[in-house]
Amino acid sequence: MLHAKGPLLTVDVGERTARRTEIDELLADAIGGRAAATALAHERIPFDADPFGPENRVYVSTGPLQQSRMSFTGRMNMTGLSPLTDGLVSANAGGYLSRNFVGTGCSALEVVGESDELLAVHVTDSGVEFEPVPDLEGATVPETSDYMSERHDLGPEHCVAIGPAGENRVRFAAAMTFDSRAFGRGGLGAVLGAKNVKCVTFAGDAEPPVEIPDPPESEIHREAATADDRMRSQGTAGGTEFINDNFSLPTRYFREYEFEGAADIGGDAVEAKKYKKGACSACAYACKLPTRDEETGLETEGPEFETIYAFGSMQGVDDIVDVMQSNELCDTLGMDTISAGVTVAAYLESEDAFGDSDLAHEVTEKIARREGIGDLLAEGVDRAHDELGVENYTVKGMEFAAHDGRVLHGQGLSYAVANRGADHLYASMLALEYSGELDPQGTLGKAERLVEREDLAAFLDTGIVCVFGRDYATPDRLEALFDAEYEDLLEVGARAVELERHFNNRRGFDRADDDLPYEIPDLDEAIGEYYAARGWNDDGTVPTHAIESPPAPSAD
Repeated sequence: MLHAKGPLLTVDVGERTARRTEIDELLADAIGGRAAATALAHERIPFDADPFGPENRVYVSTGPLQQSRMSFTGRMNMTGLSPLTDGLVSANAGGYLSRNFVGTGCSALEVVGESDELLAVHVTDSGVEFEPVPDLEGATVPETSDYMSERHDLGPEHCVAIGPAGENRVRFAAAMTFDSRAFGRGGLGAVLGAKNVKCVTFAGDAEPPVEIPDPPESEIHREAATADDRMRSQGTAGGTEFINDNFSLPTRYFREYEFEGAADIGGDAVEAKKYKKGACSACAYACKLPTRDEETGLETEGPEFETIYAFGSMQGVDDIVDVMQSNELCDTLGMDTISAGVTVAAYLESEDAFGDSDLAHEVTEKIARREGIGDLLAEGVDRAHDELGVENYTVKGMEFAAHDGRVLHGQGLSYAVANRGADHLYASMLALEYSGELDPQGTLGKAERLVEREDLAAFLDTGIVCVFGRDYATPDRLEALFDAEYEDLLEVGARAVELERHFNNRRGFDRADDDLPYEIPDLDEAIGEYYAARGWNDDGTVPTHAIESPPAPSAD
């Protein structure tokens, strides 16, 4: 089976030490990316760790396809104990980082400990350097990138950086790369902030021995370059009006199911502001959205659909420039746009201030700096809703993505059982229900498809293949790329899901946490079907025998 090559690099930022550990046996089974990082986290993060404590660990990892020149492979994985959900979480980011990471010769980086001063950590194929960076205290993500470029000739494509939100432990702070690409969900930027790590850079000329089969490498790349797909001009924003008109675009903090201003902030509106093409490393699909407003001079990348929902319809804002401004604020300050936007929408609900974009922008900045009301909102909706006097629209502490489980019941079931909480990409059941492949109504009988979708998503995050490459990296092509049967690849994903669940079980998660803040048909029975399909216990826990297998290398 094709898998990543290279050691695990453990960096202790408190002790200022670095060591490499061979993990060939682990990679042979787990391939790389999310599955490898999850196995390491399950073995090496104490089950009772404090997300903000020095014992928590952050893993940055690649898969074998990051050594290809194939479209849909310019991505990285990040895994750790989430301060937002209090469970294990993995996030995925594009950009240009992955090839520079591979150049260090490592397959995974592990960051542990807690520095007594603000640090930049520089990783190369020849070693690790620890650089105190007191001048970067409070710096934005672009300011941090500029500093690294000027001092070390390492541009944003070499960097993982946090903004003020990460330093201030905002529970949904993102770790950013290429200034605008986010390891977004779950607050891993805040974990780096708690470790006093402002930035990690990667550079080197190592070439681990991974051979990518061709075909299908060139076939996928050619089809990506020639695809006639609206995603290439409008990104995910292109679905805004279709979803609003035919399903649901949650509006004004879930009060309403459709937004009268959707056309003003949707795909056409975004495309009208797009001024050049944008892509991730090696990707000919080029679905990114560099946008500019000529009148104000505002430039950003996006907004994508989730940001349009979170800072647009959810807040009652129908001006695309206002949504662009919110997007840029989150990127610059280092925050997940979904959790930030939904949390700001909850505040606007409490103030009866929907549509006030100036207030939304003001509050977004206050969150990142924990100033005034921002200190409460930086905790997220789950921890702030009582004081705000609003409904708690979260699952496992994570704010909802746009795709409405009140209408897409299979997606609602997915939100309920996902280890990560209310995240749409954990299984993407939404794709089956939007397309009509599955009836959006009802939950019963969907568990088997949900399990398959979760396992595939986990595997793609392991390989690593962009979610938008799913139609091109078909099962037969995945078999050829990884030299394995498709069912065996899904089993790698299933193992990652199971280890996440077991880790969370050891932290106290069980069936009571697999729930929704609204009612959908037969949810409890459908959850039982899901557990049965997984082979888990009726209380939502993983049987002990399912975890009894060779562990990942333990921490010394």
